[in-house]
Amino acid sequence: MYLTRFRINSERIGARKLLSSPQVLHAAVMSSFAKLPEATQDGPRVLWRIDRDSRSRVHLCIVSPYKPDLTHLVEQAGWPTTARWETYDYGPFLERLASGDRWAFRLTANPVHSVRNKDGAPTKITAHIGPRHQLRWLLQRQESSGFTIVRKPPSQSTQDELDLHELIVHDHRRLSFKKKGMPKPVTLVTVTYDGRLEITDPDAFRRTLTQGLGKAKAYGCGLMTLARV
Repeated sequence: MYLTRFRINSERIGARKLLSSPQVLHAAVMSSFAKLPEATQDGPRVLWRIDRDSRSRVHLCIVSPYKPDLTHLVEQAGWPTTARWETYDYGPFLERLASGDRWAFRLTANPVHSVRNKDGAPTKITAHIGPRHQLRWLLQRQESSGFTIVRKPPSQSTQDELDLHELIVHDHRRLSFKKKGMPKPVTLVTVTYDGRLEITDPDAFRRTLTQGLGKAKAYGCGLMTLARV
């Protein structure tokens, strides 16, 4: 597995085109591989995410089974003569993860649930809109994903459930873009989670990091990255 980070020059026309459509950016990411990774239900996959630390600091993060070549992205949306991209061997890091380890994390996800408007009607995938529901969406998945969100000490938290965990839900975005072959635009709601976690099941957690969490993985959702606390 490989972890890649590429800074996007958001002032370039090509960059603005990429950032305007997850469908376009997905195609650009997948074209980074001479051989497309096989899509298997239980195997690692290509995951990507856009991080916007400020208007002028925009990064593309990619986790992939194969090493990517982002030459085309540098030419279209980077600095061709002064900056390229960084790729790291992710495998040794993943192998060192152990139960009880604590990490800061970032995850951009598409928190959705299935609803039925009336008895007998088919279910419909609907986005969670409010931060409380978006928080619960992640908390409901932590056990099966091999981690638990760290809770704040009682002296630092309140009774409000939004303040019980070391977690921030932010950067709510509603994306709408065209997809070939579909008469209506695709609409997604995404949010970014920044917080601290503790690993409870290293094998399950490695699957989370390499297979993604939640839906819309092709459109920049599901990639969790870690940093030292």
